[in-house]
Amino acid sequence: MSDRFFVVTGGPGAGKTSLIEELARRGFHTIPESGRAIIQDEMRRGGSALPWADRTAFAERMLQRDLDAYRTAQTRTGPVIFDRGVPDILGYLTLCRLPVPPQLAAAAETARYNRRVFLAPYWDDIFTQDAERKQSRAEAEATCAAMRATYAALGYDIMELPRADTARRADIVAAHLEC
Repeated sequence: MSDRFFVVTGGPGAGKTSLIEELARRGFHTIPESGRAIIQDEMRRGGSALPWADRTAFAERMLQRDLDAYRTAQTRTGPVIFDRGVPDILGYLTLCRLPVPPQLAAAAETARYNRRVFLAPYWDDIFTQDAERKQSRAEAEATCAAMRATYAALGYDIMELPRADTARRADIVAAHLEC
């Protein structure tokens, strides 16, 4: 476990990426979400490891990227903030009612983050869809609930962020980094 690795999780369209970008602007080490990058890569090359095509392949690609990011983060000093973590993949597969491969369950137990996980709750006022985010509002709410349940089941303490502007959320996260 790395006490200096922090996760921001939640459903799609809840302001996680904007928060991560603001924390990076403030000088924190950040790790971007793997899912969006995979979707962009797959769409560019005509691949099928997409959440609306082959969810299992999509999850496998996310696990590979997330474990690579975790290893890379170990070379950094100070706090590192992740836009989603390995347990998010577990939550995703559970939400999709797909089997969780043993290597993913093992990775969620070994690639540990700080006990405090920041949850960006579903927020109707800022939720939008785009070329990579095709989930409905109901799916976004269900994803948030799945992430909360997954992290709690793995022993993490969930700190729900307020539905506030990005700067306020960044102030809250920065004040809670324990390194």
